[in-house]
Amino acid sequence: MSENLPTSHGPVVETQDAHGHVAHGQDAHGHDAHGGHAGHSTGIAQYIYVFIALCLLTTLSFLTSFHWWHEYFSVTESRMLMMAVSCTKALLVILFFMHVLWEANWKFVLTIPAMLMSIFLLLMLVPDIGMRLRHASEERKFQAAEPPPEQASPPAAPQPAAEPAS
Repeated sequence: MSENLPTSHGPVVETQDAHGHVAHGQDAHGHDAHGGHAGHSTGIAQYIYVFIALCLLTTLSFLTSFHWWHEYFSVTESRMLMMAVSCTKALLVILFFMHVLWEANWKFVLTIPAMLMSIFLLLMLVPDIGMRLRHASEERKFQAAEPPPEQASPPAAPQPAAEPAS
């Protein structure tokens, strides 16, 4: 009997449905006794579909670098699109290639606190990033990639041409 033990947790019970059929291989909670991967299809077709989706998303990110793209979309819109594409690609890799899609609900115990901590860290760093040049030296401000807002001056108006003296 020890060779027929399931790999899932909990005792194996045989339950009967309304018609008297015996359902084999389920634990006390009604879960499949084969590791909890009952809906997990390991066919190569799904991986090919995910690969094609990743290729299409990569192509979309690549298209944002062309000059004709910038005629229709602003830099901010391009960056937002690239972030959305990157997050989608990461989600596809995590769900399918790391098999997180078929894991039990314990995955939320690990991912939700990590997500909350990353959002908290991001929100705590926003003031530091926004005020990074407030107490900087003049040399540091001079070397900065962009002038701070208080030093930015409007473009000088063109001077009228001097009239020739007669």
